[in-house]
Amino acid sequence: MTSQPSLRIGYLISKYPAVSHTFILREIAALRARGIEIDVASINDADDPSRMTEAERSEAQKTFYVKRAGAGGALRAILGLTCRHPLRFASGLAAALRLSGLDLKRSILCLFYLAEACILADWMKKRTLSHLHVHFATPAATVAMLLTEISPISFSMMVHGPDEFYDVSDYYLTEKISAALFVVCISHFAQSQLMKLSSGDQWSKFDVARLGVDTSHFAPRVRPAMPDRVEILCVGRLVAAKGQRILISAAEQLRLQGRSFCLRFIGDGPDRHQLEALVTEKSLSDCIRFEGSINQDAILAFYLNADIFALASFAEGIPVVLMEAMSMEIPCVSTSINGIPELIHDGCDGLLVAPSDVEGFTAALARLMDDAALRVQLGKAGRTQVLGKYEIHANADLLAEVFRNRLGRVTS
Repeated sequence: MTSQPSLRIGYLISKYPAVSHTFILREIAALRARGIEIDVASINDADDPSRMTEAERSEAQKTFYVKRAGAGGALRAILGLTCRHPLRFASGLAAALRLSGLDLKRSILCLFYLAEACILADWMKKRTLSHLHVHFATPAATVAMLLTEISPISFSMMVHGPDEFYDVSDYYLTEKISAALFVVCISHFAQSQLMKLSSGDQWSKFDVARLGVDTSHFAPRVRPAMPDRVEILCVGRLVAAKGQRILISAAEQLRLQGRSFCLRFIGDGPDRHQLEALVTEKSLSDCIRFEGSINQDAILAFYLNADIFALASFAEGIPVVLMEAMSMEIPCVSTSINGIPELIHDGCDGLLVAPSDVEGFTAALARLMDDAALRVQLGKAGRTQVLGKYEIHANADLLAEVFRNRLGRVTS
């Protein structure tokens, strides 16, 4: 561990800390342990403190929250920039209007993004930061892109996908690739989508640096060979893209087969009431539970009790929850989409099913219920896969090296 930081950068996240994105907190902690000093800014306020872990509450106290500046803070930042560097502000204003085109709604949004960029510019100047790294190529990255127009600050972004790939225009993804100093991709799939959108002279900006999990924290336990009631776990926001309805339909089929199981959904979201109503309608309330949003301290108990992990997503990057389950030797069933086949190889370290395939999910879950040896085999292979490619400390070393190489610094 380095006693003096060899590199200082800012991190920008749309919402930090957030229960659904604890992997960012773990990444930042791992990079700090490797001698990279990181100051964090968040566009929006953190999650409800009552839902946070102690580590998240501590991190929230050190985070700069852009929107807390309010209209007064934004106006002061804009006026200050206009007085000190009128040409820079004019460049930022022109860039914001250029992004929005002739669309009134987009124009208003881009002007808000420019105001947030002005607030960030003040914060970074006070912190003597010259580079900003952004998680996700979403509106926070738009703010960072405009920041480069009004200040000498450079920016990079980590692209997860897949939302950005489905709405390239509204996310200004092509423009962000051009403006970024470099781009970190969490998977080869993500990198391929950026290559599809950009010219070959931009490809040298791309680095693949995978996310990871703490395999000592997410450690395996011995599970009963033939449990009386199989525990199936699904972790994720309750939104259409996560495919929870597919799992509910598969559970209905498994019930008709006379199987004893409990399917637990961890997470919350706009689809919760509809999903709960569907479970009631299908008379599955005795075998499907909605546990709500749970922080990282509490979620471990659910992993420890799980016999099978299921994720029926229609769109994903590479889900960290799959890495966590695999690290604990829980056999996983998921969909063969986007970056997931880079993590799970069907029949080797998990089972993959076509997205929306209820019969396929039913069959895969039934197969694991019936074959204790297969559950053990896939569970052990899954942990081996995570240890080899998705271990947080090894991957933090790689990400730290990306920052040092790209920003022209060396370890002190």
